[in-house]
Amino acid sequence: MTRTDQTAGDQPRRQALLEALRGADAPQGVTELADQLGIHPNTVRFHLDALVTQGLVDCQLQKPAGRGRPRTAYTSHPGMDRGGRRQYHLLAKILLGQLSTNPDAGAAAEAAGRNWGGYLVEHIPPSHQIGVAEATQRLSAMMTDLGFAPEPDGDAAKRIRLRHCPFLELAEEYSSTLCPLHLGLMRGALTEIRAPITATSLEPFAEPDACIVHLSRTRTAGVGARAHNRRTRST
Repeated sequence: MTRTDQTAGDQPRRQALLEALRGADAPQGVTELADQLGIHPNTVRFHLDALVTQGLVDCQLQKPAGRGRPRTAYTSHPGMDRGGRRQYHLLAKILLGQLSTNPDAGAAAEAAGRNWGGYLVEHIPPSHQIGVAEATQRLSAMMTDLGFAPEPDGDAAKRIRLRHCPFLELAEEYSSTLCPLHLGLMRGALTEIRAPITATSLEPFAEPDACIVHLSRTRTAGVGARAHNRRTRST
């Protein structure tokens, strides 16, 4: 029997112990639980230790009524069981489906992405001015953290390949909503760090193994560069 099979077989007994503790009016000892469930005390103790480690059960030492050792008693930890299944994929589908009903779903998704992009990117001091290379690096760092596996092209100021999509299955079904949201993330991040570049578009599945983000220098950056050149020539 593999460890995985053994762990799977442990679950019914642990669940039975947990339900017994939840239904008890007072803290329970190992012997009481073993008698109630017809399980050997050592087996009960083993599963209780695991439930305590998982944070599902609390244990405490109780002073004996007379002579003897303190009694270890167990109670279920208050609160909802955190060991159950998660359905975040379903939640994402529900939210994307609702967002897709917007008359201009792409614009709404892009706006939502902008707000979060400004929040997720690493902020910089107001006095710090960044160049194209640093802006691309900071954008790539954020997208790496989000799981997109970005790969700047030869000219980083022009485009970035996204080698992985952490929402691939959803993007295949809701690309008209999810891809603008991703574009908004990048635009919001670049705006937040006052970058001299912006993300102009995102081509989903432009290559067999990548989406392509197109970048361009902002007009403000060009004006600033020309002003700097004029000052340099005049000195």
